[in-house]
Amino acid sequence: MEEIVRADGLKKTFTLSRKQQRIEKTSVSRKVAVDGLSFSAYRGEIYGLLGPNGAGKTTTLRMLSTLIRPDAGDATVCGHSIVKEPQKVRDNIGFMTGELKLEGFFTPDFLFDFFGEMHGMKADALSARKRELFARFGIDRFREVKVEDLSTGMKQKVSLVVSIVHDPDVVIFDEPTNGLDVLTAKVVTDFLAELRAMGKSVILSTHIFSLVEKLCDRVGIIIDGKMVRDGSLADICEGSPLEEKFFEIYRSVKGEEI
Repeated sequence: MEEIVRADGLKKTFTLSRKQQRIEKTSVSRKVAVDGLSFSAYRGEIYGLLGPNGAGKTTTLRMLSTLIRPDAGDATVCGHSIVKEPQKVRDNIGFMTGELKLEGFFTPDFLFDFFGEMHGMKADALSARKRELFARFGIDRFREVKVEDLSTGMKQKVSLVVSIVHDPDVVIFDEPTNGLDVLTAKVVTDFLAELRAMGKSVILSTHIFSLVEKLCDRVGIIIDGKMVRDGSLADICEGSPLEEKFFEIYRSVKGEEI
């Protein structure tokens, strides 16, 4: 299999404000969000990062997407270093997060053209890509409606299509179904499966067991910023349900009951 993403010893530490320390009930001013994380993802597969909230999943995806720099370690995406070649990494990825807030004044049509031009797409290719994705996600009827007037589900679809306007080889999703209604969630998950069938690579983070079981070829379990188990679902579960196996692993790592 062709390795398309490789993370080697990624580490990221953040300084906690006094308010954050109170919220997390700690006197420690530094928090290690990701601690020496390593894994590989291959072409034509969906790789899932599974873990509880605060495990370091989002921080890992932000480093892979070059939004933040690791304090230590490195990763390559399509052969390009996230530390030394961030622009080349961005050219090969689409990054989607629920925190992506599109300016409400603009329309889907304008935003699609804006992001396409940012990626250097020519007019004919951009127009063809727009027709394809707007039809696929039912955005056609809303192309000239301001984002602020769209439903939550439609806003999510617009965020998705502008993230993949340039037809990237790697699609990175942070909690892809978080906050979506069941119909929109199905559209998104079906599309992720289609991307895999097209030979694209998808890396997603989630805390939802059923999503991993439905979509992922392989999974990495993250607890307290560390990769504690990595492999195919069959290898990790060893015949047990994923949820049951996860909590077994969690208890063994944390030494506590849930």
